[in-house]
Amino acid sequence: MSLKARINEDMKTAMKARETARLGAIRLLLAAIKQREVDERIELDDAAVLAVIDKMLKQRRDSITQYEQAGRQDLADAEKFESRVLSAYLPQPFSAEEIQAAVAEAIATVATVAASGAAGPQDMGKVMAALKPKLAGRADMSQVSGLVKAALSK
Repeated sequence: MSLKARINEDMKTAMKARETARLGAIRLLLAAIKQREVDERIELDDAAVLAVIDKMLKQRRDSITQYEQAGRQDLADAEKFESRVLSAYLPQPFSAEEIQAAVAEAIATVATVAASGAAGPQDMGKVMAALKPKLAGRADMSQVSGLVKAALSK
């Protein structure tokens, strides 16, 4: 079953169970998926749906931080609930060791492809481009970026 089909089935289940908060979060996700499909005139595959979910989670994290700084715990709690619902659709996250191994592998791959190799921070874009398809939805890309920067600075 595709991820999009699973989300639709979960929406139906939430409707039947009268879980209004969960239903609202799932509908927001489906609306974002549909919006991207209409904008780009394509049918999204699982990887693209994961990218949409990842983007929505990042928005939720930013909102939670802002709401908590403003003293609006009620709104922060609502965003946290939506984050939990959205996170359920992400695959198991990679461990720190797996991420380190993927970073090292990507740096080595870029080094063998490029004549000059991944020598320093100027090659960060190439390394991140190699990592993004492997780690999307399974690792926080801002943390991965920090790891790549640290590895290339050595």
